[in-house]
Amino acid sequence: MGLVKKDAFRTMIISYAGIVLGYLNKGILFLILFNTDQIGLINLIIAIGTLFAQLSNLGSIFTIWKFFPFFRNKDKKHHGFLLFILLLVLAGIILFTTLYLVFREQIQMIYNEKSAEFNAYYYWTLPIGISYLLFLVLESYLRSLFKNIIPVFAYEIVLRFVITLLLLVYMFGLIPFESFVIWHSISYIVPCLILFGYLIRIDEFNLRYSSIQISKKFKRIMFQFSSIYYINTLGVVLVNSLDVIMIAQMVGLEATGVYATVVFLSSIIQVPYRSVIRVSSPLVSEYWKHREFEKMRDLYQKVSSISLVLGLGMFLMAWLNIDFLFSFLKPEFQSGIWIFFMLMMGRLLDMYFGLNGAIFTTSKKYRYELIFTMILIGSVYGLNLLLIPDLGAAGAAISTSIALIIFNLGRLIFVWKIYRIHPFTRNQFIVITLSLITFAAGYFTQGIIGNKWIQMCFESMLVMVLFVLPIYVFKLENETISYFRKALSFAKSKLPKK
Repeated sequence: MGLVKKDAFRTMIISYAGIVLGYLNKGILFLILFNTDQIGLINLIIAIGTLFAQLSNLGSIFTIWKFFPFFRNKDKKHHGFLLFILLLVLAGIILFTTLYLVFREQIQMIYNEKSAEFNAYYYWTLPIGISYLLFLVLESYLRSLFKNIIPVFAYEIVLRFVITLLLLVYMFGLIPFESFVIWHSISYIVPCLILFGYLIRIDEFNLRYSSIQISKKFKRIMFQFSSIYYINTLGVVLVNSLDVIMIAQMVGLEATGVYATVVFLSSIIQVPYRSVIRVSSPLVSEYWKHREFEKMRDLYQKVSSISLVLGLGMFLMAWLNIDFLFSFLKPEFQSGIWIFFMLMMGRLLDMYFGLNGAIFTTSKKYRYELIFTMILIGSVYGLNLLLIPDLGAAGAAISTSIALIIFNLGRLIFVWKIYRIHPFTRNQFIVITLSLITFAAGYFTQGIIGNKWIQMCFESMLVMVLFVLPIYVFKLENETISYFRKALSFAKSKLPKK
């Protein structure tokens, strides 16, 4: 758990620096420079590019997590594992690029009525899709090598800084909106180039075909695994991108812009969780390899405890100050307040049970994940069809939350039934009770102070006193307390000494 805390904190710091840049981009400059239709258009291009990446990966991401520990051997170039995966991904890129071009007219017809502006930028989804796919593959490979920092830095900092520069160039009238969209799509290649360069620098990049020393039997096992997780991967991406795609199709680009902006703002709460999961998931594969169930159970509970405290704490801080936060946005974004709430209900549970996905996908029962993924896809799509026409973007948020709750509860029960491991501890329920008390207290004290800045400070102190302080004083979650102590110690070590 020490490695997890150390790398998780570092990646969290980088991620939050990226969030600052991202907020500057999407939370300030986007809102100043673009109207909601233009924001919706840019996010629709990103969503379709992301979908293309997940369609084209052919299950390669989970294949890396599952099988790399069996091929790890630096002297033998890991038996050509990276090149094998890249060849698999190349086949996916060629296949889906061809399909994307062949069925262009049919795809464009979907957006002719509500989001016709997208069709002028149809081809510029491809640079995003291909670049993002290559980044995911290289990032997963580096994660398996326990190299977590550079991928996070490349995507969270460098990419967003490049986008900031593009926004400034646009702001000073040096390029029109059309050129901004094009360069914005091209910029996604930058993190890939950084990871390629980093792999070369650490002598982990090998493209010699002769280095692939994977038996036919193992290749067959890997192909079977990747084919199943090809569909499973779609479930994850559909939750993240189907909402934007369907809102653009059924409502329009303005609603898409509002929804995508709120999704970005809500992602801030998930940064600590993603940092922990990023460095914990590769350990699960190692534990399966050596059949270390006690270590896996211990990791599962500790990761869930940390994710629960961080998730609830940040949600309470954001929700009790939601009117304050949204007061800085344009009036059309006020409808996003309840979108934020609905999204977070599902995502908090997803954070709490987060590691069950890594446990499931790297176990021998991974084939059953297909069932849960099909339920997830069906739930998201069916509920979106039902709720978006009547409720608009809020309907998509409700659909996502319900689908995530069903999906995670199903996997939780399955992992418990088969492996007898679960994430629960007694103190977690005390933490949940504290969060409910804090939520109720915050609800009844809303608007009691006329000045919004003082009200914000009051609500923030309420969270600290009713939620954070009891956890610290009564040591309800030692892992989280230890996590923050190490974080503070690390921060102090970086301060200049007198």
